[in-house]
Amino acid sequence: MFRDFFMLSKSQIKHINSLKIRKYRDEYQEFIAEGSTLVTDLIGGGFEIAGVYAQSQWISSFEKLTRDKNVPVFETAPKEMERITSLSSPSPVLAIVKIPPDDSESLKEADALSLEQLLPGLYEDLSLMLEGISDPGNLGTILRIADWFGIRNVFCSGNCVELYNPKVVQSSMGSVARVKVHYTDLAGLLEKLNGRVAVYGTFLKGDPVYSRQSLKNGILIIGSEAHGISDDLTPFVTERLFIPSYGTSVNGKAESLNAAVASAIIISEFRRREL
Repeated sequence: MFRDFFMLSKSQIKHINSLKIRKYRDEYQEFIAEGSTLVTDLIGGGFEIAGVYAQSQWISSFEKLTRDKNVPVFETAPKEMERITSLSSPSPVLAIVKIPPDDSESLKEADALSLEQLLPGLYEDLSLMLEGISDPGNLGTILRIADWFGIRNVFCSGNCVELYNPKVVQSSMGSVARVKVHYTDLAGLLEKLNGRVAVYGTFLKGDPVYSRQSLKNGILIIGSEAHGISDDLTPFVTERLFIPSYGTSVNGKAESLNAAVASAIIISEFRRREL
């Protein structure tokens, strides 16, 4: 492990701050993670860490972890942390993390039979498919929900917000290290599956999820709040689900649920049936 106390150079500050912009995350294939729980989860989750910038107390607390994982650690003064943080109040630690290789090409080339090898549990468990989720906080929260309920695979359409957007990473609270996220052609993937799994979708007109007699494993599609599930994916849906509203007042009721809340309600109902 490399450990040194130093002042950040202008070039280092520029590089770290550049990773707040997607263009440079793509160019350098790195992203920022801040906060003790998030950073330690990423280190423990097998991500390659380019460098950890931390205050002395944090370094002392996690010296064994960083040493065992051979992580470069740079002791950084609080004033220096203020120059690189994305948060309103700097955390005691910031990490520069290497973006793992993309698996979208493998998914495109795989046939239905080999998908099981690429995506363990695809046919036996519940997977999540997200279309057009544009809010970073929503995507991060959905990953936390998937992590909580033991969902291993989350598939995202190309128009979903980028996984390594700092707000997605931060709001995932470490779940980005444990849930496998695949950006791919959703319609192409569903076509390859060719009816081998049940495909659930959330619609305003569907079967109330609480009254369904059975909910077996398969793929759950969550569409964007603005547009719902697109016409490209709708033909693949075999089971339409609806979350009924019970709110009534003189002022009416909420028009819709946000995507993360809807995901939590429906996934919870799937898992409840397994008890």
